[in-house]
Amino acid sequence: MSTKIDFDSKSIKFRLWMYFAAIGLSVVALIWFLQLFFMNHYYEEMKEGEVVRVASSIARSYQQDDDDLTAYIQELSVSNDFYVMMESENGVLLFSPEQESRMPLSLYFDATPKLRDKLIESKGAPVSLRLNTGFDKYKTLAYGQKIQDSDGDLANLYIFSPLYPVSSTVNILRHQLFYVTLVTLVLTCVLAVYFANRISKPIKSMTATAREMGQGNYDVNFEAKSYSEINNLAETLNSAAYELGMADTRMKDLIANVSHDLKTPLTMIRSYAEMIRDLSGENPEKRNAHLQVIIDETDRLNQLVGDMATVSAMQTHKTVLERSSFDLSAAAATILSSYDILSEQEDYNFIFHAPKDCMAYGDENRIKQVIANLVNNAVKYCGEDKVIIVNIRRTGKKLRLEVSDHGPGISQKELPHVWDRYYKTSTNYARPTEGTGLGLSIVKGILTLHHAPFGVNSRLNKGTTFWFELPYMKKEKERGKGVARDPEAIEEIK
Repeated sequence: MSTKIDFDSKSIKFRLWMYFAAIGLSVVALIWFLQLFFMNHYYEEMKEGEVVRVASSIARSYQQDDDDLTAYIQELSVSNDFYVMMESENGVLLFSPEQESRMPLSLYFDATPKLRDKLIESKGAPVSLRLNTGFDKYKTLAYGQKIQDSDGDLANLYIFSPLYPVSSTVNILRHQLFYVTLVTLVLTCVLAVYFANRISKPIKSMTATAREMGQGNYDVNFEAKSYSEINNLAETLNSAAYELGMADTRMKDLIANVSHDLKTPLTMIRSYAEMIRDLSGENPEKRNAHLQVIIDETDRLNQLVGDMATVSAMQTHKTVLERSSFDLSAAAATILSSYDILSEQEDYNFIFHAPKDCMAYGDENRIKQVIANLVNNAVKYCGEDKVIIVNIRRTGKKLRLEVSDHGPGISQKELPHVWDRYYKTSTNYARPTEGTGLGLSIVKGILTLHHAPFGVNSRLNKGTTFWFELPYMKKEKERGKGVARDPEAIEEIK
């Protein structure tokens, strides 16, 4: 395990190390704070409580005229390490312990007048003093209380409890705490480094993998068999790597196909321009034929550039729809009229069905582009009968437009991919040389912007039907405008 710390203040590894270290230091600081400010006070309070209890016990025995009072006081003094004195109100010593004191007796006798004066000031209430001499060597708690016998005679009870054993214990604890602190700090640092490395290791691994993906290798695999959050991140990055790989592949295919599509018409334009220059001469028919080829190829280039611009605009979300109500039947008829020359010269048969009321809601120009691409696609793959059927029908609150042919069809496996740019199938559903390969991709993009349902149905050797739906608008005769049939339709349009 590496214990190297990355001192980048913004790195997760460094932050984790700092957090662990801060927690360890906080715990140690709290312990020292409690030790310095509360421990002595706590022990002294305990000692004072013991003194008060002993004093109360002696007071009860004195009031009951206990014959064994002296022995009882002597026992309490020895067991609790107290020095007990009693005197009359006149200052006559009534009792002093027989055991030797570890404290100088002068300390007790010097403190007695102070306690006597404080008892007088307190009017009989118990009093206590802290006696400090010799740098806590003889630190003592002095307690005074008035007691009364059965005859009502008062006496002063003085109890002295040495506190230096408490101080000694506290000092020992502090000495031990010093070493505990050192061990805690070292252990905290070691654990901080260990856990910082352990937690940051999968992140560092994914960073290295992401760097490799950034260099163009999209076959990477983000592995993070650790924390659930990091596992979720790894799954997201794997999905992103897959999508980027697919996008990169599509981009390379797009560049290759577009390069081919651009090269072919440019070559033909150049060739026919040279033929006009060198061969046509004064022959108007040849010259016109050659010029028409140039015009056709130029139109083809314009179509390709236009389709690419449309795809780019939709990908960058720059396409703005100009929605309004329009006659879907009239829009379809306009598109079909441009194919009259195919009907006249190449025997194509265009069949068109539509109800009278075909008011739809959407961007008319974009929907015309959709219809044109679908019809153009059907022309290319209509089969030997050259029949293309365009049908519009009303389904509830929707208008459904279908473009059908009797061509070779598409396998069910490949149907979802027909909307991809330049996708080629194994069932002769391939991009024709005269097209741009972007038509269905543009159809998908425009209908997606409209939030319009669309799809394709196909059977091998039976034909294919492309369809889409738009909101139906009921025609308002008085104004000749389209309005929504009901409030639900308005919400659907929005």
